[in-house]
Amino acid sequence: MDPANTLKVLVVDDEAPARRKILRLLRQEPDVRVVGEAGGAESAIAAIGKHRPDLVFLDVQMPGMDGFGVVQAIPKKEMPRVVFVTAHDQYALRAFEVHAFDYLLKPFGEERFRTVLQRAREQNRESSDGFAARLQELLRQLQRERSFPDRLLVHENARAHFVSVRDVSWIEADRNYLILHCGQKTHALRGTLEALAGTLDPKVFVRINRGSLVRLDAIRELLPWFHGEYKVILKDATELRWSRRYVKQRPELLKLS
Repeated sequence: MDPANTLKVLVVDDEAPARRKILRLLRQEPDVRVVGEAGGAESAIAAIGKHRPDLVFLDVQMPGMDGFGVVQAIPKKEMPRVVFVTAHDQYALRAFEVHAFDYLLKPFGEERFRTVLQRAREQNRESSDGFAARLQELLRQLQRERSFPDRLLVHENARAHFVSVRDVSWIEADRNYLILHCGQKTHALRGTLEALAGTLDPKVFVRINRGSLVRLDAIRELLPWFHGEYKVILKDATELRWSRRYVKQRPELLKLS
């Protein structure tokens, strides 16, 4: 097979059996080269940057950052074509159809898989400009319709109560718990930062490093730091670090108007 005509494919799904099924079907195709697989959003982002695939089979429902978060984290010029894989997200399916995106609805059969793959082959020969525009519009529509919690349930001292998301200035990871900083008060919430970040409105909160999630309107100022990083100073004088890795995930926040 001529390398120029080979379709480089990456498979992303947090469920190993689902990945294995797609990989098995892909290996039956002589013009397909599987360049990698990923079991989560962060490894998917790294794999796309490393392998530059032509096509990604991308699971929508993943813990923490979902498939749409992966798309948002990849620069437009580096974004490969995508076939979304989903189990039951009916709203997402309607959005895919409106914006002419291929998808696989779990469980899918071999015939459906080959139909989708053949369309991906044909589209790969065309300009990616229209694809990029449709992808951005898809994300905007999903973002408009997506609902986000306005309160978090916290268990403390054998009782449970709600904390308004509006009162949270930043969230700190502490092993198996999250510390919600609400002015002079703090609350402990069991869970991971990645999972919580996936449920909060990205227009309101930004993850700035592996252990911190910050409410944007709680930030007083940003000071350029070393190697593309920033020092984040909150209105209550708390100082945090915005690492370069997470700066790259939200570059739109630092664009000059």
